[in-house]
Amino acid sequence: MTDAPLTVGGLVYPGFEMLDLFGPLEMFSMLGPERARILIIGEGSAAVPSAMAMDLTSGPKVQPDCTFDSAPGVDVLLVPGGFGTLPALENDALLNFIQRQAETARIVASVCTGSVLLARAGVLNGRRATSNKQLFARATAEQAPVTWVENARWVEDSKFFTSSGVSAGMDMALAVIAHLLGEEAAERTATAAEYTWHRDANSDPFVSHLNELADLVS
Repeated sequence: MTDAPLTVGGLVYPGFEMLDLFGPLEMFSMLGPERARILIIGEGSAAVPSAMAMDLTSGPKVQPDCTFDSAPGVDVLLVPGGFGTLPALENDALLNFIQRQAETARIVASVCTGSVLLARAGVLNGRRATSNKQLFARATAEQAPVTWVENARWVEDSKFFTSSGVSAGMDMALAVIAHLLGEEAAERTATAAEYTWHRDANSDPFVSHLNELADLVS
């Protein structure tokens, strides 16, 4: 490991879920600029709207720092979910960007239905992964050789970290920090954020709500 800060790239697309993105990025921000450099990456330079429930354009807009073409290689690629995932599944530029970054990134992470984008991009082939429990059927419907794990707050398989829905991304981000920088760094981060870290990756309290919202994305 070098002394250079980690470059963390947060991917945005229309209709992404706000906490999926900014919850994990907040955890990395607690490391300080000497240990983490955070970039927002979009397809183009225009501000990208987040989702408000199922409305893909009404949420606050985020200005990308760089585009798919200008983004550097990142150490950590973070792919959020949200109801904007469905149209994003047909965005070849986005899927190709994920493929390119996944080749060199030290960690590829997703939150919620972001794992469906990873699966569509082909980077989870032969891997274990999880996704939002209330929308879990959408992940398992993806025609990719992925072993989908229902009862998991997050799943780690090699350099791929995939989490359950929304708030689970913060637990996963702390696990990524522990993986890259050590358990003590993750503990300090959680304390600085005044966040109670759910440390058991293999237990998701929301699995009891499996597929309750599946009809919204069928």
